[in-house]
Amino acid sequence: MKDYSAFKNTRRNFLSNIAMATAAQVVVSPLFANNTDKIYSATEITVGQVIDQFISEVPGGKLEKTVDTLKSGSLDMKVTGMVTTMFATVEVIKKTIALGANFIIAHEPTFYSHTDSTEWLEKDPTYEYKKTLLKENNITVWRCHDYIHKMSPDPVTMGVLKQMNWEDKMINKNPNLIQLTNQNLKEVIFSLKSKMSLDELRYIGNLTQPINKALFIPGAAGSQTHIAAIKMFKPDLLVCGEVEEWTTVEYVRDSRSKGDAISLILLGHIASEAPSATFILNWAKERYPNLLVKHIPAGNSLSFL
Repeated sequence: MKDYSAFKNTRRNFLSNIAMATAAQVVVSPLFANNTDKIYSATEITVGQVIDQFISEVPGGKLEKTVDTLKSGSLDMKVTGMVTTMFATVEVIKKTIALGANFIIAHEPTFYSHTDSTEWLEKDPTYEYKKTLLKENNITVWRCHDYIHKMSPDPVTMGVLKQMNWEDKMINKNPNLIQLTNQNLKEVIFSLKSKMSLDELRYIGNLTQPINKALFIPGAAGSQTHIAAIKMFKPDLLVCGEVEEWTTVEYVRDSRSKGDAISLILLGHIASEAPSATFILNWAKERYPNLLVKHIPAGNSLSFL
């Protein structure tokens, strides 16, 4: 879930960052540069050391307020194997156990709310089952959300652009603004479906409408961010992850009714941020070549008929 306020990055700051990037090239922070000499063996690495290493390579370092905390387990636990995923679902946990791994790094919450607070879930049978499964099998879960989104450019966003072959289509190297040419809405939809392996996509718009400028906002940035960005940048198309159907969706529909040529494509939250797990997978493999490191996809939670 890309919550742009999670590390004190307000909606105004988010929009300002995009605006500044349209006027000048984005200042890129080197992602984990000059740290490849730090190699560890599986017998000497703990969960806490892995987390500290990751945080040390993120610009700005440790956050005072963050949702990136342990959801189960211990910082002192010796790592036998590492799994990266979007969600630490029950199925992902079971597959982790079967691998002989004991450390899951997930991008999203484990216990059904952004902060993973669990007081309200006490005695809930699903929560108790999952908590017990983790505890009895000595599985540690760490959420890596705020730290990965703190990087510039955002590796999650860049991962989607790589999937779409949009890396060379950024406007002034801004990963949120994409220049498309000779494509209409239908062609963009089919391209997204093909390259992101999606069966269905929800959209608003005229399928024959030419698309020249697309605004890409992954995750669940919220309707105020979506609407303010549409107003500021006047894109032909907003491509985003997750929305409330009564906010951004209705704004786009009303905008079209008054004559604006704005379309909308909803990727779904998981599809729009799944590259987070791949980024951490590659990072971990480079840092810990002697450690079992696997990516277990959580998959799409929803099915379509």
